[in-house]
Amino acid sequence: MQASNLPQKEGESTVYYPRMRLAGRLELKELVREAVQSTTFNPAEAEAALGIVFRKLGQRMAMGYSVHVEGLGTFTPSLRLKEGRERETGARGEQRRNAQSIEVGGIHFKPDKEMLREVNSQCHLERSERKFQRSSTRYTEAERLELARNFLQTHSEMALWQYCALTGLLKNKASRELRRWEADPATGIRGTGHGISKRWRIMKNEE
Repeated sequence: MQASNLPQKEGESTVYYPRMRLAGRLELKELVREAVQSTTFNPAEAEAALGIVFRKLGQRMAMGYSVHVEGLGTFTPSLRLKEGRERETGARGEQRRNAQSIEVGGIHFKPDKEMLREVNSQCHLERSERKFQRSSTRYTEAERLELARNFLQTHSEMALWQYCALTGLLKNKASRELRRWEADPATGIRGTGHGISKRWRIMKNEE
């Protein structure tokens, strides 16, 4: 059970909700190898067939379709502004974002009821004795911004793991906070790159 991060009124008891502690991540090769053990299918052929389906799935979503796989669920693409592009505010005379400013930023998945029933039928839950980690609260958001700025005065750039070490925040919260700061020019912090190679630095006047 994990404590809720929602703000509580004074005197209210902490609310806990159930969260699954994952055992790890299973790669497709291992999943296919297990799936074909009691069949006459070749693992390499099965994986190749799935690859063909996945590529076609991507092509159809790129054409604006949501794709439903019976017994599995529905895949639906979602959009976002490209890095460095500011959102429209609706202000009069504001430059509108064109299609070149937008990209597919995520894919939403909604499982079918059959898949949920299958998972539940195979799932035997036990309560974990270990508690989930929570982000540190020893610094306020303003103090964390100052820590980041001070770090970047003596370093050319900052990685996500370095910001986590500076502030005590967990990866997800730290990433959300840095994205929020880079969207606000007043912070002076700019992000470059994508994924694990993404870095943050102080904007120079000419940038």
